[in-house]
Amino acid sequence: MDYRPNVRITELGDLFYDPVDPARFPGCIPRFRNERAAAGVGLKLDEAAWAAHFCRFDALPDNLPQPLALRYHGHQFRVYNPDLGDGRGFLFAQLRDSDGRLLDLGTKGSGQTPYSRTADGRLTLKGGVREILAAEMLEALGVDTSRTFALFETGEQLERGDEPSPTRSAVLTRLSHGHIRIGTFQRHAFAQDTGSLDRLVRYCLSHLYGDTPAADAAENAARLFDLVAQRTAELAASYMAAGFVHGVLNSDNINVTGESFDYGPWRFTPYWDADFTAAYFDHYGLYAFARQAEAIHWDLAQLAGCLALLAESAPLSETLDSWGDRFDRALVGTLLWRLGVAPRGDASDRELARTLVAALAERTHTIDRVFHDWRGGRDPGAQAYPAEPFRQLAAQLDGRARPPVDGYWADAEPCSMHIEEVEAIWAAIAERDDWSPLDAKVAAIRRMGQALIEDGCDLA
Repeated sequence: MDYRPNVRITELGDLFYDPVDPARFPGCIPRFRNERAAAGVGLKLDEAAWAAHFCRFDALPDNLPQPLALRYHGHQFRVYNPDLGDGRGFLFAQLRDSDGRLLDLGTKGSGQTPYSRTADGRLTLKGGVREILAAEMLEALGVDTSRTFALFETGEQLERGDEPSPTRSAVLTRLSHGHIRIGTFQRHAFAQDTGSLDRLVRYCLSHLYGDTPAADAAENAARLFDLVAQRTAELAASYMAAGFVHGVLNSDNINVTGESFDYGPWRFTPYWDADFTAAYFDHYGLYAFARQAEAIHWDLAQLAGCLALLAESAPLSETLDSWGDRFDRALVGTLLWRLGVAPRGDASDRELARTLVAALAERTHTIDRVFHDWRGGRDPGAQAYPAEPFRQLAAQLDGRARPPVDGYWADAEPCSMHIEEVEAIWAAIAERDDWSPLDAKVAAIRRMGQALIEDGCDLA
């Protein structure tokens, strides 16, 4: 397809962002270029152009002439923080994808902004590598996620309290369907600025959801809330089916498109462990594996409070109350999708999903192992899976089997992304500057993703 620049963020006005200058780095060493994503948005770039646009941040043709640091507030671990905003990133460009949806090119580690406070505005190279792995794995597992577009090592040495220092630095660019957060709405609700809230609602409906706004502000607010509720329910469900723990589901990290992004202390839990946490500083398990739906629902309630300045509370409350049912339906659909069996009907599918979760909760096998072995409704046999819930699972899958044909499913081991492998990939880079394990892992993840597509079933 052709490159289709389409700057829309400026419609919101300068209360929503601050023009900023990118940092000037001593080096621009290419470490990851998502050629697949570039082709999908019509960017045909040689090596020099990649560095010019995604390390030095020279403006793309007919796009934003200067990067914009977006303004927002947010609840962080349930504590309201009005001193937020893009502190080490900015919106670099906007363009349309092959489906006509608006895409943002945003950055991480691109320098200080008015919201950096005492921070240096930089990203560690390890943090960039971890984001590549998270985004690639989640995309393959069907999660609506931002995609890492480019990673450049910048030649600086950074001091960090949570990893050996000095450590190498990098700048990352990601593709995402918008960077409007629940915290963006919170900022203008905090100021009781209903005009800005109305403009923001219209922007989101028009450019993030492709929905024509009505003349009535209340109708628009209620409509947007319904759309965000559905997308966030699907997001929470997809995290569970993937075995993913984001780690920091603060309201400033929830995109109103329901697209997952901003990967910091993430992990994939090896087993279906309700209490598994990703962030070492999450002392009370607020964002533990099984509490992620609760966390996202809580953040959604904060959005409802903002939109109540425009809409009647009744429709917002009804939508918020229905969120649990939406999440349940989405979870059933995503579990069956990953298992590779077609839906049969609400009651049967719910019972199958309940049995599958009970089997996973036995923790006799990792999440990835179970989905790999049982893909397409295959029964690996009682010798491999002797626990009773798996016998029940086999009985419920009787008649649903549709054996997969992609060669991936014959592999001895599933493609996984547990912390030990993440650390091993980083160790190869840190100790030997060996990037081949990362390249091999990305290729393996994409092979799994293709197998899931080739042998997939539509979501219920």
